[in-house]
Amino acid sequence: MSPVVDLADFSTRADRIRYLAGRFERVLAGKVLDVGCDQRTLKTLRPDLDYVGIDVGGNPDLTVDLETTARLPFADASFDVVLCSDVLEHLDSLHRTFAELVRVTSKHLLISLPNCWTNARRPVRRGKGAIGHYGLPASPPADRHKWFFGLSEAIRFCEAMAERHPLRIVEMRVVEKHRAALVRAARHLRHPVREHYLNLYAHTLCVLFERARNANA
Repeated sequence: MSPVVDLADFSTRADRIRYLAGRFERVLAGKVLDVGCDQRTLKTLRPDLDYVGIDVGGNPDLTVDLETTARLPFADASFDVVLCSDVLEHLDSLHRTFAELVRVTSKHLLISLPNCWTNARRPVRRGKGAIGHYGLPASPPADRHKWFFGLSEAIRFCEAMAERHPLRIVEMRVVEKHRAALVRAARHLRHPVREHYLNLYAHTLCVLFERARNANA
């Protein structure tokens, strides 16, 4: 599936949730599990939802450390929708956690992943010595990314997960920052291969999966 490109800037985690809540409003209904909910922004935006937010910090309904939790504390197919926004890249247990997200949803799974390349592109080109969630800090960081991947690799991961689990991809969107039309046109001329362009300039991948009916994870 070829992803659709949107233009949006995410200065905060809340901005990303606002985008997801608007773009995927049609499937956000019923009982929703927000994995990595932070301050429960989605609950504020959509008070109509039967909402449960889990996280290791912030203001969750239930505190869950995904790194040490082998099984989420919910029965199979407990939720109509499971949302997991920019969380998986923080986990050594990424694959196990993804399987758990599939297990507890009955209809849809909505995830977002960052494009790490676009965050690294400018510091590397300018010869700067630190890249956001990576590097070698003097003190142990409270949180950091455990995986470094470009957009095309994130897409292939999601396609592989759809083959491995009872899922199909319904919609795939990549998000690029707002830039002047002439700037974007010049970038496209410099990088005419779409995959290469998106690896450099798109900052987020959003994928909506639908779970196969009557399937067991």
